[in-house]
Amino acid sequence: MMAWIRGLGLACMAMAVLVACASASADATIDRQAVVERHAPTLDAIDWTAPMTVGNGRFAFTAGITGLQDFADHYFEHGIPLETKARWAWHTPQDEQHHVLGAAMETWDAYGREVPFPTDDRSTAGQWLRRNPHDLPLVRISLALDGEPLEPDQLGTVQQRLDPWRGRLSSRFELDGEMVNIETTATQGPPQAGAGTSGQPYTGADIIAFRVSSALLGNGRLAIAFTFPRGYDLDIKNTPDVILDDDDAHHTRVSWQHDQGVGLARQVDDALHGTAILWQGEADFETTAAHRGRLRARGTAIDVQVALQPDDAPSMAEAGSFDELAERAADSWRAFWQSGAAIDLGGSTDPRAAELERRLVLSQYLLAAQSRAAVPAQETGLTSSSWYGKHHTEMAWWHSAHWILWHRYDPARQHLDWFRDHIDVARATARQRGLDGARWSKMVGPEGRESPGGNPLIIWNQPQPIHLADMLWRASGDPAVLERYAVMVDDTAAALASMLVDDNGRWSLGPPIWIAQEIHDPASSANPAFELAYWRLGLDTAIRWRQVRGLPVPPQWRERLDALAALPTKDGRYVAMESIPDTFDNIEARQDHPTMLAPWGLLADDRVDPALMQATLDAVLAEWDFEGKIWGWDYPMIAMTAARLGHTELALDLLVRDAPHNRYLANGHVPQPGAALPVYLPANGALLSAAARIFSGEFAEPGQAAVNVAGWSYRSEGLRRPWATGSD
Repeated sequence: MMAWIRGLGLACMAMAVLVACASASADATIDRQAVVERHAPTLDAIDWTAPMTVGNGRFAFTAGITGLQDFADHYFEHGIPLETKARWAWHTPQDEQHHVLGAAMETWDAYGREVPFPTDDRSTAGQWLRRNPHDLPLVRISLALDGEPLEPDQLGTVQQRLDPWRGRLSSRFELDGEMVNIETTATQGPPQAGAGTSGQPYTGADIIAFRVSSALLGNGRLAIAFTFPRGYDLDIKNTPDVILDDDDAHHTRVSWQHDQGVGLARQVDDALHGTAILWQGEADFETTAAHRGRLRARGTAIDVQVALQPDDAPSMAEAGSFDELAERAADSWRAFWQSGAAIDLGGSTDPRAAELERRLVLSQYLLAAQSRAAVPAQETGLTSSSWYGKHHTEMAWWHSAHWILWHRYDPARQHLDWFRDHIDVARATARQRGLDGARWSKMVGPEGRESPGGNPLIIWNQPQPIHLADMLWRASGDPAVLERYAVMVDDTAAALASMLVDDNGRWSLGPPIWIAQEIHDPASSANPAFELAYWRLGLDTAIRWRQVRGLPVPPQWRERLDALAALPTKDGRYVAMESIPDTFDNIEARQDHPTMLAPWGLLADDRVDPALMQATLDAVLAEWDFEGKIWGWDYPMIAMTAARLGHTELALDLLVRDAPHNRYLANGHVPQPGAALPVYLPANGALLSAAARIFSGEFAEPGQAAVNVAGWSYRSEGLRRPWATGSD
């Protein structure tokens, strides 16, 4: 059997290679560097909403106009925070009361019986378990002039450019009559022995490297300041500020020091990490206060590297030059941009094409800098904290599908590996609820434990590991994918089947459900359109995987799939759910996600009636509350449905539409004002996924160009129809 699987995988791979080579031979003239560099963000004035990030995927440093983290209070108050973050940096305070998830349980009528869910986030246990573990901010690096922090009005002329091709930030500004130049980048050190938190593999220190040059250094007036925060204000769920006081609640200890470096051991309760500050050139480091230090150069230029690692005491080391570290970072970035697919819209005359290309380039950069870690990303990536740093598993598709569709598979494998490696936690959750298989929790830290609140009632996360695994298998043609994730797919599907209830001859999704459109009463919610379509895709895919592996299909999977409740409709349109079908009757029901469109554009459910879906799309575009709390991934989701219905120009327009929750800033970030989120990476991921599917020709008629719209000219490289949704 395994030989047959390998043969099938090799055949799939061969077909994929032939298609890819045909595409590359036709479109190999794309100058990827030119496409990327024409969208390099530049600033000639302070823009609080446009700090720039350098990062390596698991670690990121977000800098303001100086290239470091000056004016952090202003950026936090008026725009996007300036933080240093790593996906390995987590903190849990001492749990003196020994909180357990059972203390947050409430009983609900579910699956035809009484079932406890940890929905009580008002209790002491519920609050503590929801907030812990939480992400931990790392060092803040800034400048000091004459011993004092800089103020914005001290800057004269400013010029800043982020080079996304090389991952390098160049900043030049006038300060007290003198010019200051700062070059900033981030990379990863060579592998060392050790291990990160929560079992995460440790692959070497994460490094911020920068070069500062100015006459102000040489005369002793300008210094580099280092400040270590205590953590976050956990009373604020989204975008809390860092705490810089509370000095007795954390510890910073010098572990070694020599004439070109100092090692600092950091401890916040039981959380330990090390920071090594290294420099080339003559300089002196001094501790100026608790958790604060300052580096003074004795020349007009200095190269500095700050290496951070999830260990309590960094090894003694010597600094590399900025040029060496910047070239290491540039090599990584060039390899990234040359991998996978590319889209070139440079020949277009429609200005929307240039804006879409800008959004695509900067979204790729941001996700590569902030969202390639063994612990899956939070919704604000490595820019700021949201939901205590925890991953929302219902965002898995938006976080990872774009990697598959652009044929950069490794980050998607990391995400799927997280699910595979935490299957025992999901199995325990399923057993607690009397379900089969593995039930995935919605809001999780690195350990995978469920967070109390409304989260346990969300269900549209459950099919997503199956969907992503199948996409990866079919796109890559790699038989190892089938073998690696087969058990995860089986157990996830077993839970899908057992979460359905017998409903007078059909199988339904009954309450309590907090549907994707999170505005309805969970106790009254049943048979939501998006979730029903996702259940069908999940079960159908799991059945196909077992057939390919030559294994029998559990009869209840087929029985429940064949008799699954129909997608709900009313007055000739699809509605959010069967039990509350007032989507187009009640303005209050036209908020949040219009997910009744997702069964067609996102999931390609062949039960969909295109005429009904067209009427639904028309109604959403005419009547939805686009000024309210809609989300950034909704626009690409709607665009995919428009494209599958044949409205390519409308789909492209939706991707670039300027709207409160679809506004891409100078740095490529997409703020979500309805949720107090200054950045939102699922929007960037959704944009990339929709664009890849549109420009691959997935939505076009056979033999037709992927995009045939006046004023739009495109070339693609490495894209192909992925057949990433629905059954073959």
